[in-house]
Amino acid sequence: MSVLSITDLVVETTADEPVELVHGVSLDVAPGEALGVVGESGSGKSLTVLSSMGLLPAGVRRASGSIRLDGVEITGHDERAMRGIRGRTAAMVFQDPMSSLNPLRSVGAQVATAVRVHRPDLSRRRARERAVELLRSVGIRDAAERAATRPHQWSGGMRQRAMIAMAIAHDPLLLIADEPTTALDVTVQAQVMGLIDEVRERTGSALVLITHDLGLVAEHTDRIAVMNAGRVVETGPTLGLLRGPEHPYTRHLLAARPEAIEPSRPSAEGAGALALDAQNIVVEYAVPGQEPVRAVDDVSVQVRPGETVAIVGESGCGKSSLARAILGIQRATSGVVRLGDEEVPASLAARSAAQREGAQLVFQDPYSALDPRLTVGEIVAEPLRIRRSYRRDRVEDLLADVGLDAAFASRLPGELSGGQRQRVGIARALALRPKLLILDEPVSALDVSIQAQVLELLDDLQRRHALGYLFISHDLGVVRNVADRVVVMQEGRVVEEAPAAEVFSAPRHPYTRVLLDAVPRIPDAL
Repeated sequence: MSVLSITDLVVETTADEPVELVHGVSLDVAPGEALGVVGESGSGKSLTVLSSMGLLPAGVRRASGSIRLDGVEITGHDERAMRGIRGRTAAMVFQDPMSSLNPLRSVGAQVATAVRVHRPDLSRRRARERAVELLRSVGIRDAAERAATRPHQWSGGMRQRAMIAMAIAHDPLLLIADEPTTALDVTVQAQVMGLIDEVRERTGSALVLITHDLGLVAEHTDRIAVMNAGRVVETGPTLGLLRGPEHPYTRHLLAARPEAIEPSRPSAEGAGALALDAQNIVVEYAVPGQEPVRAVDDVSVQVRPGETVAIVGESGCGKSSLARAILGIQRATSGVVRLGDEEVPASLAARSAAQREGAQLVFQDPYSALDPRLTVGEIVAEPLRIRRSYRRDRVEDLLADVGLDAAFASRLPGELSGGQRQRVGIARALALRPKLLILDEPVSALDVSIQAQVLELLDDLQRRHALGYLFISHDLGVVRNVADRVVVMQEGRVVEEAPAAEVFSAPRHPYTRVLLDAVPRIPDAL
């Protein structure tokens, strides 16, 4: 008997004229099996699996089809009945642990609540003790002390471990992990997936892994179901399917992976002044009652026009603090920043308008980076209006520059896909004609094919406008494909800097080798 059996599932909107989002999907998961569900945003993979937990978002409903968990038909269950199933028969690990945890309660209290949902007989004290045991079991050091702290005091990897602790509190038969490592650095990603594998081996749980990372499914699943436009287009054993995909869409996903694209960048030969020359940058953060924490320790980096320099390293290595210091958002404790041929003040407030225009930032999350109340045209025009240089044709030219026609100017961000939103963010960054773009994880929130389109756009813009890029990323597959030079940071210092081809073919520093070894890969036999 299957742990999860979905038969002919149809999911639709609740509008007066419903729109089908999932079209007759059938999936089965055997006890102890790991199934990877892959596909781009909008393919229906999350809606399909959320249906099995009774967690469909507002405005969406199951129209027809059967869903069985451990042999029990759940399609007629109300919310109270589903609460009895969630956590005991099936449990879920969500993509963003920060938004899944309550910022006002300690992590330990939240894990204890998950324990008492199905064990109301436990005293609060015993539930807290069980919460500490669970946190310890997922590798949280000093679990008793950590349990008393709140989510913002935990790193992303630690928060995801806490979510896993909550999910395994009652040894469920099925774990559902929805993009559990998207926002994590490669080493932390490896740790989290290793933990999930360890938990499954200990408890015998089956796994449904929802992801767009084919390297992850290659390393951690037994079977794959490929979804496109609300349908399962191909399914089969993981390695067999990846070695011999039959459906064109599966082949498209495999071809869109950054590591599947051979780097073909010519050596950058920027003429004239450097786009960026940052020398001996130190950034320290004050801590009450303690010595200042040095986040960036004597780091120097240069970017030529037309060149992409990637900054890589784990969370907390100082790469974002370095970027903020270059922009003047965070005042550097010491060091010199030159944009073009001009030295600029350490503080953004002390920089002239022209100096501020020299470097612009493209943010990681295209969903939170755009004001939802402004139209696309207003968003792109905002920096022009601030500089009193607004022209309607300039806005249209900027949209055209990033591959969007003039009709997009009247749309709101909520009407756009993730890739389209990131194009708007890039257009806004280009409005004041900077020479340097700081790209902070610009494609990490995007599916692989959309990611490839945005990277191609950035390459085209760089060639046409001789832009220098400082590219911050934890995705070494992307870095390999886009960077001319790579700067590896660890604990605030640069431990290696070399041309990208050299870093990936013959890394010199042990830490660089650790980062490269942590990247999930499809076996070479493919």
